[in-house]
Parts: sequence; C-alpha cells; structure tokens
Amino acid sequence: MRLFVYEDADGKAVGASADAETFHPVASLLPDLPQKFETLLAHAGALERIADAVRRRPAGRPIAAVRLLPFLERPNAMWALALNFRTHIAETGLTTSPDHPHIFLRTAASYVGPDAPLLSPPEEVARAFDYEGELGVVIGKGGRHIPRERALDHVAGYTCINEGSVREYQIHNRQFGLGKNFEASGSYGPWLVTPDAFGDPARHEVVTRVNGVTRQRSRLDDMLFDVAAVISYLSAGYRLRPGDLIAMGTPGALPPAPDDVAGHDLSRQYGPFKTPGLVHMRPGDTVEIEISGLGVLRNPVVADAGAAYRVG
Repeated sequence: MRLFVYEDADGKAVGASADAETFHPVASLLPDLPQKFETLLAHAGALERIADAVRRRPAGRPIAAVRLLPFLERPNAMWALALNFRTHIAETGLTTSPDHPHIFLRTAASYVGPDAPLLSPPEEVARAFDYEGELGVVIGKGGRHIPRERALDHVAGYTCINEGSVREYQIHNRQFGLGKNFEASGSYGPWLVTPDAFGDPARHEVVTRVNGVTRQRSRLDDMLFDVAAVISYLSAGYRLRPGDLIAMGTPGALPPAPDDVAGHDLSRQYGPFKTPGLVHMRPGDTVEIEISGLGVLRNPVVADAGAAYRVG
C-alpha cells in the first residue's frame, strides 16, 4: 500500500493507493481514523485497516489529478547518514567508523515534495549543488533502546529521497550543518510504501537520473549500516517517534559513458572531490530518484533568488 498527502480543491488530505495509479481518501474509507499523517502512523492498527479497505474497494480517483505534498507535516526528527555506501566511501577517499553510523540532522524547510522545485543557490553563494539518491525510512511505532532484531517492527514504510547538498558550505567545518540544510535543497516522496509491499530493502536498488542520464545506480545491500542497525543505534540516544525520517545515505557516481561530455569534464565541478560522472544540479535540470518497489521522485531545479537582503 502507498500512503500520501495530497491537495485538491477541497484542501489537504491523506490518500491511500494499492496500484500507484488511483487512490481513495482515507477520510472516506475510514472516517473514524485520525487524518493527520503522523498521528495516523501512530494509531494502533490503522495501516492494516486502511490496507484492507483499499483492497476491498474498486479503483478510485486518479492520483495524477491531485497534487502530492510532503507527507510529514511536522516531523520530530529528520536524520541522514553520511558515507554509508561503500562506493561513496571509495570515490571520496574519506574514512568513517566501521562501528557507528555517521549521522546528522536536516530541517523540514530543507525538503520539498514530489514535482516541487529544488532551489539552486545563486552562483555567488555556491556552485556545487549535488543530488544524492537515497532510501528514506519512516518510523511508525516509537521506541527506545530498540534491539536490532525488533527494529523493522518500528518501520511504517519507505520512500525516495534526494538529499541535496551544497558542498562548499558542507565543508566549512566538521559539522555538515548548513550545507545539508539550504532552503528547498532536497526532496522526498512521492509517497510512503508499507513494508509488506516493499519487502527487504537489501533486495532493491536506487537510481539517480539528471535530465534522463543515469548518474547513480546501486543495490541497497552496498550500505555499510542497514536499516535495522541505524534504528537500533538512534534509539539508544532518544525515543524514536512516529514520523521520524531517516535518509540512509547515497552511493557513488557511475563512471561516465564515452560520449558523456559533462560527466568527463572535471573543470565543471566545484566541490571538494573531483569525480568522473558527477554533475552538479543546475537551474533547468530535472532530477529523478527511482527506487525499485517505491517509484520515482521527480523534481525540477530552479534558481533561488539572488543574494540580496530581504525580510520574511
């Protein structure tokens, strides 16, 4: 089952789909359930009831007729992992702990939803604006000190993430901070897919395309720390809450094809690591993150406003 938040002429609502083409409003299926996404995730038995109701109903409204929004309205925490794919570690030459995941936080303002524009910083601010295709994990059941063998019981579902990064700001200090949190620099969606429909994350792959050219492709079993290990680790420090989002890290760049001029031209790269096959996101680009079993997260890239003082 797929769950998402959408907007139409009647306002915002939660939708549920079994086929990625049509959907039913959850309020019409089960009006007694909470209608806020995070509250719905936490409501005992809600996802199972929705899935059963969707299976029993014929095709509903077309998803293409509504606008999909970021489905987490007020997330408690939005975590992300650095250097969690072996190919990414190899291309950067950086080292990371083999025992503990490298984790940082993102803000809700740094993420937009499917088809919403990503804001490319003005060139006088930064030029190394990079895509990072990642698996997103959404917590459904809170918990503390979660043992690894119980960790996946706490997952409500999975989504696609473009964990967009502004490299110049990322390397200003040892904390990634602002470089990982520029306004509308990343995205997630288009929906949450429940674990029963997605299956074992290690059996899937992530692909990133920029203007139709594949720039990243990796199986998810290349991750240094898997989903269960990360959930268990985080829960040692604080109580995970429904709606917490975890971005599981990104793979390395694919080697460029012989005729890929942009992928071979390292002079067009402004980040700290010159990598064949990497291109920065630029205004006018379309970036797609596809994860098998989840679908495609697609966003255009537009220019942010210039670096001039403004209020509000």
